[in-house]
Amino acid sequence: MTWGYHTLFDCEECPVEKFTEKNIRSFILNIVKDIGMKSYGDPMIAHFASHNPDVAGFSFCQMIETSNITGHFVDKTGDCYIDIFSCKDYDKGLATGIIVDFFNPKEIKMKYIERG
Repeated sequence: MTWGYHTLFDCEECPVEKFTEKNIRSFILNIVKDIGMKSYGDPMIAHFASHNPDVAGFSFCQMIETSNITGHFVDKTGDCYIDIFSCKDYDKGLATGIIVDFFNPKEIKMKYIERG
């Protein structure tokens, strides 16, 4: 039995000016709605590790009724890492398109796992 669907998006060389709290919040609201999920509360968004420029950047967590959507954005490289985990299936291609629209990575490496 499949318990959940987990997609990991490793996004390389996004324009770092897209890594703002406002754009990340807008991304979260859009991806939740567009892939057919329901938010549980507000997203947590914070800028972490300012003391270490190699890893500093925004991180977020949005709880959804079927699990969560999380991410981290690296200021120095323009890379970002976004995970969607849900016991409700969703369109991975649509999710990829939304990531491209909001963050414009040069490349996305996607890994998909059925959990359970």
